[in-house]
Amino acid sequence: MSAEPYPDWIRPPVCGWTADDLDRLPDLPPHTQLIDGSLVFVSPQTKFHVRTIRALEQALLAAVPAGWEVWREMTVKLNARNRPEPDLLVVDESSDTGPDQTFFLPGDVLLAVEVVSEESRERDRDTKPRKYAAAGIPHFWRVESDEGRPVVYVYELDPATGGYGVAGIHHKVLKLDRPFPLDVELG
Repeated sequence: MSAEPYPDWIRPPVCGWTADDLDRLPDLPPHTQLIDGSLVFVSPQTKFHVRTIRALEQALLAAVPAGWEVWREMTVKLNARNRPEPDLLVVDESSDTGPDQTFFLPGDVLLAVEVVSEESRERDRDTKPRKYAAAGIPHFWRVESDEGRPVVYVYELDPATGGYGVAGIHHKVLKLDRPFPLDVELG
């Protein structure tokens, strides 16, 4: 039995990978993200994660106004060294570049949503929100499990600080008027 050689992307270049490299590297695992020039791989998803994404996606699809689209698991090219993949996005429909499109730009994004997993906790609570805010994405939701029930932490970009401010914490019902009206039961 001979061992197969490691793929070339296992050894990053000295300065790290770039956002454009994600489209060129062969045989990357699905949902590979780029954070600070490093490849980040996703572990298997839990039922909570999948069910929560599905429920929020359906709620967003029913609520987004004309001119906006909801996307799952598409990357956002924040800059040359960061291309994370939020669980859900609401983007300007005019950002569509065709069927081969693999990412959106921050200016296209109205809302980024991250459903926290055990392996992604630090990235979803700290790293990604800071990067989304720095890129100017106006709205961010972080969803956590409270004994299997979703809790949605809603953030809005503060133009004075350039960071996110808490706009609400929702346990049983997610009822908002910004960035568009939404009323959905959680659970």
